[in-house]
Amino acid sequence: MLIRGSLLALATLAVLTPGARTLMAADAYPSRVVTMIVPYAAGGPTDTVARLINEPMTRSLGQQVVVENVGGASGTIGAARVAKADPDGYTLMLHTSAQATNDLLYRKLPYGSHAAFAPIGVVTVTPMTLVGKADLPPNSAGEVLDYIRTNKNKVTYGNAGVGGPSHLCGMLLMSMLDTPMTLVPYKGTGPALTDLLGGHIDLICDQAINTISHIKSGKLKAYAVASQSRVAALPDLPTLDEAGLKGFETTVWLGMYAPKDTPKAVVDKVVTALHAALQDPKVVERLADLVTEPAPLDRATPEGLQATEDAEIAKWKPLIEKAGVYAD
Repeated sequence: MLIRGSLLALATLAVLTPGARTLMAADAYPSRVVTMIVPYAAGGPTDTVARLINEPMTRSLGQQVVVENVGGASGTIGAARVAKADPDGYTLMLHTSAQATNDLLYRKLPYGSHAAFAPIGVVTVTPMTLVGKADLPPNSAGEVLDYIRTNKNKVTYGNAGVGGPSHLCGMLLMSMLDTPMTLVPYKGTGPALTDLLGGHIDLICDQAINTISHIKSGKLKAYAVASQSRVAALPDLPTLDEAGLKGFETTVWLGMYAPKDTPKAVVDKVVTALHAALQDPKVVERLADLVTEPAPLDRATPEGLQATEDAEIAKWKPLIEKAGVYAD
């Protein structure tokens, strides 16, 4: 009777439509380890956040969530791997806002475009800071904007390469000031900050997590934050909006993705696990230490991430096209 019942179950499964089989798989999800791809090297901010949220997500899903680093080419190598994975929820990705802007910067992506992914939700939002070398003459946000207008190309602005947040922040700054600066590209914000600390360049816009220790030690001059509101860790630092650049905003957000066509039932389970992680007291406390914050739960959804992506593309597309900057 047991053998006959097993054969009947197998026969029933065989005649099910692909859609029905997908629904059954979604109902059972997850039944094994889930891999979260970080398309950057280990030890960076994205990797740190991934390893922070994977434990509470593991508890929520009831299966281990492991982090795997697949770095290179502004995150496009790791993203291509996720795009080509089976859409079953067992391969996820944590990517930066570059996931949206890469569509604008690369003429040909190995995965087509950001439409190759199913959005899960925004995970964190990190403010940027405009900082200068310690002996730069300006002492306030208003003064540094006047200094840039007066000195133009004599002002050197470091960035982590074409299309990165530091580069885009500088492009927006020049556009809103209608004033050029001399852009100095580096292979990452680490080398750029090293040169800024050494007094070899004048300014950089970088994530607060990278600059706050140097600001508090007095090794760098802090002029403003690039977000729309002040940062709790730097309460006396004004926003560039307050300094006169109305509407100025550049932040670094992290978003979670799955391959396109991942079943909604699976996506919903991952969203629930993400929400559990973002409300975990230990996660919230650690993110505050990193000068970042969990995304509001209404943004930590597929709709919230899609809206964030759409707004990011609409914001940067005209600026990138006007400047004619591309990463390939």
